Order: sequence, then structure tokens, then C-alpha cells
Amino acid sequence: MKYFLFLNLFFVSVTAMAESKEDLKKRLTPLQFKVTQENGTEPAFENEYWDNKAEGIYVDVVDGTPLFSSTDKYDSGTGWPSFTRPLEKPSVIEKEDRSWFFQVRTEVKSAKSGSHLGHVFPDGPAPTGLRYCMNSAALKFIPKEKLKEHGLERFLPLFEKKSK
Repeated sequence: MKYFLFLNLFFVSVTAMAESKEDLKKRLTPLQFKVTQENGTEPAFENEYWDNKAEGIYVDVVDGTPLFSSTDKYDSGTGWPSFTRPLEKPSVIEKEDRSWFFQVRTEVKSAKSGSHLGHVFPDGPAPTGLRYCMNSAALKFIPKEKLKEHGLERFLPLFEKKSK
């Protein structure tokens, strides 16, 4: 009986995963699907957010989890949106990536959806010294003015100007 229950649960979860991949294929663009679900990389300098200077929050294109803030974004010269840190550390997971020959990198994935976002490198500016180099195709930008509309008003204080 225990084995049947385990197999039944396993079958249900595998079926649900397969269905969600099909749903994602329908909802996401081909590039978004390739990047987030197949660990792809979009072209440098030919992506939506590499030079975006607007204030706001970048969320996971798959499930809407807040990931990065424009307050931590900087021009790394790489052609991809780069950040010094995630908005909330538990929102991302980092794992060793040996997919490139003779190079070990650190992959960044969305903790909730498991989507591939990009990589983190130890060559960023202060205060962290890190460069979270993300794929625009894995992100959706929510402008500061629309944060409340998207239920993200808790991040509005990030954009308040501090008086000296």
C-alpha cells in the first residue's frame, strides 16, 4: 500500500510538472522558455533590460517573485542587466555550473519557480563585489509607479529619496 501511494504521488507530480512545462511553452515567448527552462542565454546588448534605467523591481517572468531592484542595478558593460545583489536573498538559489568547458561558474535560479536566471560573478562593484548577470528574458520589469498595482508596495521605500 505504501509503495502504491508513493508511486501514485510520484506519477501525479511528474504529470503536473509536464503539464506546467506545456503551459509555460504556451505562455512564454520561445526565448523566455529557452532561457528559464533550458538554461539558455540571450544575446548580449540585444535584450530588453540591459540598458533600462527606470526605477522599479524585476520579477521572475514565470511566477512573479520579486528578484532584483533597480537600486542595485549597474552598467557592467557586459550587455546584460547586472545587479550587486538580489532584492531578498531567499528569492534566489546559487549552484555550481560546470556546463562550460574548463570553467566553473555559479548559476542563479529563482528559488520558487526553479527558473534559470543567469550567473553571479565575483567581479562586481562595492558594496558586495558581486555581479549578478541576469537574462532579461527571465525577468519582467515592474516600474516604481505600478508596484502597488502589482501588490509590491512593500518595496516603495527603496525609491524614497533620503534628505541630507
